Amino acid sequence: MNKNLLVVDDSPSVRQMVEATLKGGGYQVKTAKDGREALDICRTTKFDFVLTDQNMPNMDGLTLIKSLRAMSAYARVPLIVLTTEASDAMKAKGKAAGATGWMVKPFDPKKLLEVVAKVVR
Repeated sequence: MNKNLLVVDDSPSVRQMVEATLKGGGYQVKTAKDGREALDICRTTKFDFVLTDQNMPNMDGLTLIKSLRAMSAYARVPLIVLTTEASDAMKAKGKAAGATGWMVKPFDPKKLLEVVAKVVR
């Protein structure tokens, strides 16, 4: 498959679970603990997919998405939010920021792999 994915979450346990799920699906996975670290990584490495939490210290997920969308390399990369935020208002903010999709925690590993397979080409 050889697709590179970035998982961004301030929770070490969530990062670990998501990373294990995606690696089990055959993907190469890198992780970041917040939006700022993810943005720094994305400046030097191109990913095929980014999964980000919304509420994180230093830089939240929507700010990360806006920042990535401003980079030509990430204009068309699928950016999915994985968060506890489930309100329609937050989903609308995500869409306005440029998010490709929105998933609510706790995540279903099978559904996550289905979403990734659907949007990563």
